Amino acid sequence: MIGNLLKNLPQACGEESIELLLKQSGVRLERIVSHGETSPPGFWYDQPEDEWVLVLSGFGEIAFADGRVVTLSPGEHLLIPAHCRHRVEKTDPTGATVWLALFLPPA
Repeated sequence: MIGNLLKNLPQACGEESIELLLKQSGVRLERIVSHGETSPPGFWYDQPEDEWVLVLSGFGEIAFADGRVVTLSPGEHLLIPAHCRHRVEKTDPTGATVWLALFLPPA
């Protein structure tokens, strides 16, 4: 089946939209669409798997518990190791930020 990650985007609804694209053998691939959403105040992701993220459109700002902040623009990607505490600090409030997130067993 042919798909297009930038077509049929969900409308803004006050929370990120997560679409499972693939799941097999400990690997999960998701399309995440944000319309200015961020992580709730004080919330940190602390996931048991590695997460590789790619921004396809818009932008995303990821903050880490150690104080680092990384801004990803279209085409930029980042590997977040398992149990690396992070949060979504900012996404594009004027349009859709489309992320591709690949979750896989820790290296």
